[in-house]
Amino acid sequence: MMQALIEISDKQYLVKQGDKLFVPRQDAAAGDVFEVKPLMHVAEEQSSLEPAGTVKVKVLDHVRDEKVVVFRKNRRKRFQKRNGHRQHMTQVEVLSL
Repeated sequence: MMQALIEISDKQYLVKQGDKLFVPRQDAAAGDVFEVKPLMHVAEEQSSLEPAGTVKVKVLDHVRDEKVVVFRKNRRKRFQKRNGHRQHMTQVEVLSL
C-alpha cells in the first residue's frame, strides 16, 4: 500500500489513494482538482524522501468545523466573557499518488 506525506497550508497529512480529509480553507471551487507536491513516499519496505510526481487532490465541499468555545474569567472581579469560533475548512479527496 503506497502512502504519501503531503503539505497543505503548512499542515502535513499522511494520505493514501481514496482518502477524504478536512484541510484549512482553499481558494478552489467545489469539483476542482489541484496538484500537491509530496514531501515523502512511503511503501511497505521502502520510503523515498525525494519523491517524483505529484498527488492529485479533488475539492469536495467547503464546510465549517465544530464550534470551539473561548471562555475568559477574572476571579473576584465579576468578569466573564464567552465567545465561539468556527474555522472554515475544505473537504478534499485524494485521487492519485
